[in-house]
Amino acid sequence: MRIDLSGRTALVTGSTQGIGAAIAAGLAAAGARVAVNGRGGTSVAEALDRLGEKGGDFVAAPGDITTDEGAAAVFDAVPHADILVNNLGIFGARPALEIDDAEWRRYFEVNVLTAVRMTRHYLPGMIERSWGRVQNIASDSAVVVPAEMIQYGMSKTALLAVARGFAKEAAGTGVTVNSVIAGPTHTGGVEDFVYSLVDPELPWDEAQRAFMREHRPQSLIQRLIEPEEIAHMVVYLSSPFASATTGGALRVDGGYVDSILP
Repeated sequence: MRIDLSGRTALVTGSTQGIGAAIAAGLAAAGARVAVNGRGGTSVAEALDRLGEKGGDFVAAPGDITTDEGAAAVFDAVPHADILVNNLGIFGARPALEIDDAEWRRYFEVNVLTAVRMTRHYLPGMIERSWGRVQNIASDSAVVVPAEMIQYGMSKTALLAVARGFAKEAAGTGVTVNSVIAGPTHTGGVEDFVYSLVDPELPWDEAQRAFMREHRPQSLIQRLIEPEEIAHMVVYLSSPFASATTGGALRVDGGYVDSILP
């Protein structure tokens, strides 16, 4: 299968590192012109330098999309998008009864409302052109809510509903809207998270295994997923080959979710 996204413009939010950067690289490798987003111009410029080392057509789209002003800056930099990947998100561990109202609001505003804001802006143009792809990067935590971060699980569950609802709005237009359920993924931020839950003196390979064994034992692959593995699914869903897939939640979770289904 050869995926050709030549002539398509993609915007990936939160794409200066981790999963977002891998998705940006994957879309560019398939021929898309990819807008890289981060809160500041410096982080975006550094990401463009790294991504550009392997070639591809990248443009800068800096702006803090949790604010109206930052979102407007991104809209100016990327007037239209054929592919929108709502990847921006935050996560962290905290005992359930210690999560205050401000933190609940912060997780909703960053992880959910930014996706709503970006979709609301770009979806009408996609519908008008009779082609488009919107994808929300969700998580296995949307279904198997971790006891140590229910605020994160809540936000990712909400993303599934957001994608399903916008898919219904785009019904019959040639535009698809989906979620990607990502399992525990190997990024710098996740390394910090892993070490917050296991012995920080352990070498990384041992720490990773201990984390999966103690906190994610349902995983069938028994390892963290690499960001590029998430990107492969996103690139496929962005392609014409996925034209009949919409309103769905596609899993790249290492077999994690199956264990809780009847």
